Amino acid sequence: MADRETHKSDEQSRPGTEGRRGKLKIFLGPAPGVGKTYAMLQAAIQRAEDGRDVAVGALDTHGRPELERLVRRLENAARRAGRTTTLTMPELDVGAALARAPNLLLIDDLQLWSTPRVDHALRRHQIVERAIEAGINVFATLDVQCLESVNERIARISNVRMRDTVPDGFLELADEIELVDLPPEQLIQRLRDGKVHVADHINRSMRRFFSRRNLNALREAAMRITADRLDAQVGGGGAFSGPTRDHILVCIDETPLALKLVRTARRLAEPQHIPWTVLYVQTRRFRSLDEASKERVARSMKMAERWGAEAITLTAETGVAEEILSYAESRRFTRILVGRSRVGLWPRLLRRSVSDKLLTKTRNAEVTLVMPETPEEREGGAFPDLARGGRTLSGFAVASLAVAGALGVAHILELFMPVPNITLVFLAAVVLVAVRVGLWPSIYASFLSLLVFNFFLTEPYYTLSVTHEEDLLTIAFFLVMATLTGNLASTVRSQVEAIRRSARRIENLYDFSRRVAAAVSLDDTLWAVVSHVASTLGCRSLLLLPGENDALEIVSGYPPEDHLESVEWTAAEKAWKSAQPAGWSQPEDEGGAWLFLPLKTASGPLGLLGVAFEDQNSVLAPEQLRLLDAVADQAAVAIERTQLTTDIEEARILSETEQLRSALLSSVSHDLRTPLVSIIGSSTTLTNFGASLSEDDRRELAQTILDESQRLNRFVQNLLDMTRLGYGVLQPKRDWVELREIVGRALHDLGRATEGYEVEIRISDRIPMLYVDTVLIGQVLVNLLDNALKYTPAGGRIVIGGEIDGANAAVSVSDSGRGVPEADRAAIFDMFYRVRSGDKEARGTGLGLAICKGLVLAHGGSIEALPGPDGRGTTFRFLVPLRDLPPIPDLADDGEA
Repeated sequence: MADRETHKSDEQSRPGTEGRRGKLKIFLGPAPGVGKTYAMLQAAIQRAEDGRDVAVGALDTHGRPELERLVRRLENAARRAGRTTTLTMPELDVGAALARAPNLLLIDDLQLWSTPRVDHALRRHQIVERAIEAGINVFATLDVQCLESVNERIARISNVRMRDTVPDGFLELADEIELVDLPPEQLIQRLRDGKVHVADHINRSMRRFFSRRNLNALREAAMRITADRLDAQVGGGGAFSGPTRDHILVCIDETPLALKLVRTARRLAEPQHIPWTVLYVQTRRFRSLDEASKERVARSMKMAERWGAEAITLTAETGVAEEILSYAESRRFTRILVGRSRVGLWPRLLRRSVSDKLLTKTRNAEVTLVMPETPEEREGGAFPDLARGGRTLSGFAVASLAVAGALGVAHILELFMPVPNITLVFLAAVVLVAVRVGLWPSIYASFLSLLVFNFFLTEPYYTLSVTHEEDLLTIAFFLVMATLTGNLASTVRSQVEAIRRSARRIENLYDFSRRVAAAVSLDDTLWAVVSHVASTLGCRSLLLLPGENDALEIVSGYPPEDHLESVEWTAAEKAWKSAQPAGWSQPEDEGGAWLFLPLKTASGPLGLLGVAFEDQNSVLAPEQLRLLDAVADQAAVAIERTQLTTDIEEARILSETEQLRSALLSSVSHDLRTPLVSIIGSSTTLTNFGASLSEDDRRELAQTILDESQRLNRFVQNLLDMTRLGYGVLQPKRDWVELREIVGRALHDLGRATEGYEVEIRISDRIPMLYVDTVLIGQVLVNLLDNALKYTPAGGRIVIGGEIDGANAAVSVSDSGRGVPEADRAAIFDMFYRVRSGDKEARGTGLGLAICKGLVLAHGGSIEALPGPDGRGTTFRFLVPLRDLPPIPDLADDGEA
């Protein structure tokens, strides 16, 4: 592993040094009990003996004496205030520990929480991130099965899933990883001896977990992670820059040898679990290939993906071999597999094959040649590196017409300029042919132009003989320049086509991203996916998602599709279970018109994307496959995002509902209990001791029963009114009434509750009769007065006011209490919202003001909270619209009539 950090490096990463980042060392173990914590403490003690400031952060000894002895030799970082500081207490005060700022902080079991059962608790790996950002060095321990990806794999093997995990990306923060390992036999013996801490409630499952099979899988995962880390460190520079793990690159083309290459790579990689990649370099000749060759490429790459390989398609710009070498060096492949066909000497003299170039130019990888065996493989060619253009008869016909046209133009121009300059006309024809139809027709046009120029435009005319030496030189240079220019133009044409294809793919993906980003609901997202795939690829498309009992269901289609054949359902089920493409054009799958691709995310497959083409005999080009895979990935992310948004919204509603339920139960239980206690107490006293009580005492108890019953009745009425307001069924029964009459009824309903307070009524004589529901507006006044009585000290003053405000009647209730803070005045009319003011605050449901707002709004008015008179207390003011009084009918006229 990496060498021990030096004294200088420790001092450089001391906390408080501006711009410095703390270093992280992880002691990684394959399973609990291998000695990670012990190894970490020993390393920390050695640092402390060297004069470093070392502190124990979160660490649990589980009562093991050997660990407790080591911990006592180190200083504990700040523990959470008010909690025990014993060695078995894993909780840590994060803020205090960071403020303490030791040079080295010890954190055990990164996957655990810092403070269980405490709000806003952090996981320990999050504490580590904060610590190293603050410049603190950290030693930490981690079991490999607590990594998210390893946890999923081990859970499938052992059926034991760790609840607390650490993201895989966290390991990238580690400057050093030290593997702490034990053979499975020793670890199992430690478990039997009771030296491995296992919680009682998971004792049985964990003991099943400690099997040789599981431990071997965990050891392999831990070693692989450590090797990957070392590989990255070694590959980053230094004297030795080569990789430490094998990585195979398989180079295929459209020949029959491609399938053999894939099978050979699988045989090499699978036994040793070596990662491998299949690479196809697409040249401009791909468009001219027959359907069988295209299908062979697609089948080879799909077969490789099914066997666990990565399939990559690149576009050649500087030649196939150069593209392969560039890619292999950038990804640090250790072995390259390439085919070598048995060809004669003459074809090999014309052009070097890819295999020949790789053998001579590869420096840091081993090149393995796979020889053909069957006659079909031998006929496949020699992996030519020259990017060949089209060779169809139409291309050569175009070249012939272009040369004929150039001859005609040359005859016309011969009358106006010297003959040697007319060669530019033929050169232009060669360039035109190269741009339009490819390389080989342009070479044919070069030679044809040479013959035509010599036959028609040089002396002696109409012969192929040359009499002037300067004409011979002109013809020779013309042939060279025409060939070079044609080759260059053809290369530019190929690159332009590749750029256009790439631009179209990027444009399609960008358009798709905008469409799914604009989709709000799941249905909109599904429709955007199927419509985009259908319009882009010119096919039918559909989406299948799991429904009840995880059975696949067709949820969207373009055009709408609700039926699949049995063989197609079989392919869909296969794609869903294997998380690999299945159906049409896939190896080992028979029948069916649909190709199903799994929509995979980090959390697993979400569903299937199906596509069906009109021409069932065609094959998907690599460009179409890349586009389809990219769209499938984006569709999976979009669907997952929509589902997560829905889940978050449902969780928010559930949380708010739970909060409302808790608040309602709490308020109801208190506000029901208080009057009931008074009623029961008074009734019991009257029942048991009524004969011995005086008349005044009996009257007092009876009055208490009456007052508390009225109070209870008001509370129940509030609940009923709130329910009616919530369902929108409350309709005011309006009638003409005096405001003073409503105020009088409200004071009467409150009864003795106003005793001990100074209540003043200030209603303007200018206020006319109101056209309102007397009961509802009376309930508003009762609630406002009840609220004022709660918050006004005994002997305080309450003012009921009434005046005209424009076209409204303004009614106000002012108290002389402590007042409502300005920040709470808008929210105070929400259900269950109550201003917090310490332990002495008045109890209540938080429904009264919300009901007032609902009742006033039902009358077309408004309500607000304002500062009280002279800035003391609170004034609740509501407006109700004024209406003109209806005319009084003339009774005399009615009688005469």
